[in-house]
Amino acid sequence: MSLIETRKLTKVYDEHKVAVKALNGVSLSIEAGEFTAVVGPSGSGKTTLMNLIGGLDRPTSGSVIVDGKDITSMGQSALIQFRLNHIGFVFQAFNLIPVLTARENVEFIMLLQGRSRREREARALELLDDVGLADLVKRKPTELSGGQQQRVAVARALASYPSFVLADEPTANLDSASADGLLDIMEELNRKRNMTFIFSTHDARVVKRARRVVTLRDGEVFGDKNVLVDA
Repeated sequence: MSLIETRKLTKVYDEHKVAVKALNGVSLSIEAGEFTAVVGPSGSGKTTLMNLIGGLDRPTSGSVIVDGKDITSMGQSALIQFRLNHIGFVFQAFNLIPVLTARENVEFIMLLQGRSRREREARALELLDDVGLADLVKRKPTELSGGQQQRVAVARALASYPSFVLADEPTANLDSASADGLLDIMEELNRKRNMTFIFSTHDARVVKRARRVVTLRDGEVFGDKNVLVDA
């Protein structure tokens, strides 16, 4: 059974009383341990697909199956809990809580899960060490560079023991050195922890490292290339 399966996903937005079809019957299967990039021009449906897989939006028709559960049929409360416990998110804008330290930002999602203080602290420190920030755990976001903030965001995404991580343009606000360093870390986490990463990206550096590249165009799958097979 696939970790994630989308079945004929369609999403139509009503913009100024004009129907705009952002996705048109997208069907995909993603296995555990994949390192996949979703690419395509602006307006191709990348962000819409990520939002539907992450349960941040609902399709007009079709379904999303995660860990064998149809998240599109869940009520709002159940969906919130499912996201909390199964899906990690890394956003372009970092989205860290400015008044919390790096460690506290990583701990926050575990606090929402009701985990003990001892477990929260230990896991946060372990994850911050994994992303190369062991010496900066007490710093707040304003005391960190953009690359360091995004590393905190990656650690936070992993803190909840998710089934997979959705990364929406994670390198967009980073310089080349910071982007390469972040991708090194995410590749290592993929290998070390078998963590599934799905990227929405325009960045050629991300695409170059991906082992699968799904190309969207006009809301449909235009290409699906397994780089390991094709190499």
